[in-house]
Amino acid sequence: MSRNTLAALALLTLTCTANANDAPAATDATSDYTLTANVTLASQYRYRGLMQTNNKPAIQGGFDLAHASGFYLGNWNSSISWLGDSNSRVSAPVEMDFYGGYKGNLADGLPVDLGVLQYYYPGDYPSGYTSPDTTELYAGIGYGPVMFKYSIAMTNLFGFADSKYSQYFDLSGNFDTGVWGLTVNAHIGRQLVRNVNNGSYTDWKLGLTKDFGQGLSVSLAYLDTNADRAVYTNTHGRDMGRATGLLSLTKTF
Repeated sequence: MSRNTLAALALLTLTCTANANDAPAATDATSDYTLTANVTLASQYRYRGLMQTNNKPAIQGGFDLAHASGFYLGNWNSSISWLGDSNSRVSAPVEMDFYGGYKGNLADGLPVDLGVLQYYYPGDYPSGYTSPDTTELYAGIGYGPVMFKYSIAMTNLFGFADSKYSQYFDLSGNFDTGVWGLTVNAHIGRQLVRNVNNGSYTDWKLGLTKDFGQGLSVSLAYLDTNADRAVYTNTHGRDMGRATGLLSLTKTF
């Protein structure tokens, strides 16, 4: 997906939002829905600690449609290179995520998030190549600034053959410092990859996000993993799970 395409999509979202704000207040059905969009420029794309753009910058963006009942649908996209970096005969420069679910509260202060997420990688693949497309079910529960989320793959996981039912455990927290709009971001995750020797690993992150208001924020984070280099080294000889810093600029509409 080109930068111009993402910009056009963001502009379309702004137009839709403006039209919704101009609609009569009596249209209760319209007011039950919230449409938001986001665009991010990042120094690179890392997912679950692993490099997705071979240490190169990424452009990302998506949309979320939420209903007052708690149900939601969304789409998120990013430039990638990891598939081509793992096999020169593969051309798949975009990740497209489609998801839907429900957010509510088990009790006061106990939010829950249940849903399904489809990772889709359009492109050209050689014959016999295991598809990287992945479907996961997820369930999360929070308390205060902390959220625990569990995901399980209902298909092969990101191109690993015979890896159905691989699991990911995610414990994350966002802590408002009360100083200069700064939030501390902390995360630790555990990826279990079925039937792949030394494929499982732990990843972690510690960072800061600065909120400038008007939907604009900047984040700086340190990420690392203990992923086995023998499993997670691309054709450029780069360890996909090595420690790194990541800088990103996000605009939410």
